[in-house]
Amino acid sequence: MRGVNFGGWFSQIEAVQGNDPVRFPGQAAHLESFLGPADFARVRAWGFDHVRLPVDHANVFTEPGLAPDEPVLRLLDRAVDGLLAAGLRVILDLHRCPGHDFLEGTARDQGFFSDPALRAGARRVWAHLAERYGSRPGVLLEILNEPVAPDAATWNAVKDEMAAHIRRHAPKATIVVGANRWNHVTEFASLTPVDDDNILYSFHYYLPVIFTHQYAPWMPAAHYQVKRPYPGDYRLSAETESRLPLEAGRWDRARMAQSLEPVARFRERFRVPVACNEFGVYAGGADRAAQLAWMRDILSVLRDFDLGWSYWNYLNLDFGLISRNETRFERSPQYDNPERTDHELVQVLRAN
Repeated sequence: MRGVNFGGWFSQIEAVQGNDPVRFPGQAAHLESFLGPADFARVRAWGFDHVRLPVDHANVFTEPGLAPDEPVLRLLDRAVDGLLAAGLRVILDLHRCPGHDFLEGTARDQGFFSDPALRAGARRVWAHLAERYGSRPGVLLEILNEPVAPDAATWNAVKDEMAAHIRRHAPKATIVVGANRWNHVTEFASLTPVDDDNILYSFHYYLPVIFTHQYAPWMPAAHYQVKRPYPGDYRLSAETESRLPLEAGRWDRARMAQSLEPVARFRERFRVPVACNEFGVYAGGADRAAQLAWMRDILSVLRDFDLGWSYWNYLNLDFGLISRNETRFERSPQYDNPERTDHELVQVLRAN
């Protein structure tokens, strides 16, 4: 699998708006026009075979009661049908669900794991999505983006519960299950396989986050406001605290390969498929040479491990292969062309 994420369309709309509030057209127009057939054709022409399509439940289900918002769901129908017609598989990813937000998880516990009523809401959401999309050939259903459960045992129990629920509504669909703690590779050491023979397991790769997210505005802590090279030796003060794993020390291609060993052991032990569903470097932080060096290394390591991937992100959201109407990147050299496309990064991805 070689693909890209379509984040920012049916998910994280507020982040797209925040990057250019003056030109943001409003949510309804955004859902209608952010991406379309020309983008599907471009992704396919670049040689990719799938799109991961994140969806925030609040954008497609109304509160209270989580009733399906049919006008929005018809737009989601159009997106899924259009991607399939373009020859692309679709990973339908529940990016946020009742009681769970991966970004809020960097600061506080998520109620989804402790409140049965919130999980019941997530099951209502999935019952509708699984019945609506689970029978379409080429559509995979991802339980939850970047779970942040308090411990491995909790996530193991919850992902089994959610997978069984989705399976009842989508008997033939491939279900995608990520590891705990933002889909971290080390969590594969304690991840248990789902009792189901049609599961794709996934991890995300932004290691070390103090390099890939340096100067990201949503990461205000001092240890992100440091210019770091790649490869490099990264130091942290003894009193540094973070819910996110920070992984100081020497980082280079060998360290990347070593970090994937828990994933490889899990795959070999249980004989299951695994893929990397997100990776990238914030476009406004690392020096360009360091960003591309990191990208080439992770892609070559994924290739050596025979692991599929989905790059984060296609359009905007600070990692985009294309950047349109993002004020902070209007003068960024990699987008200084009529297509506003980082052609060099696209070529790095296509070469792998």
